[in-house]
Amino acid sequence: MFEEWIDELCELLSIDPNDVDIDGLLDLSREAAHGIERRAAPVTTYLVGVAVGAGADAEEVMSKVSGLLEDRT
Repeated sequence: MFEEWIDELCELLSIDPNDVDIDGLLDLSREAAHGIERRAAPVTTYLVGVAVGAGADAEEVMSKVSGLLEDRT
């Protein structure tokens, strides 16, 4: 069901699902939820998406955020 949802969502948003690091986003979301607090997870992943949508490199953004989370825990 999860994979179908992601495929449908990507199609709706005109995103190539191969361009999205789902596992990386899930890891980052988990780190935010456990390292900061639960509600930080969706906001963190949203802000990563905003940064990438504005032209930032996805791997670089996720690495920076992950580093920040490591510093906070």
